[in-house]
Amino acid sequence: MATATETKIYKCKNCGLVTTEKGHLCAPQETKRAYTCEYCGITVSNPRHVCKPKVAKLNYVCDACGRVAVGKDELCKPAEIKK
Repeated sequence: MATATETKIYKCKNCGLVTTEKGHLCAPQETKRAYTCEYCGITVSNPRHVCKPKVAKLNYVCDACGRVAVGKDELCKPAEIKK
């Protein structure tokens, strides 16, 4: 899961790159919220960011709604994903 940060964060309106240094972007726009992915460490503006390290750890799917999760305690009707 991604966690919120307190520093000023900028997102390039052209390429979507997110950083704390607006001088590194060609068209920076300040964003209100940014998140650091606990799986890959990248800073993103979308809390629903999915990366390869996170996908590799997804082990369960909910039989009721289809949501996927790392732990079965995060779902109401967990079923193990066969890999």
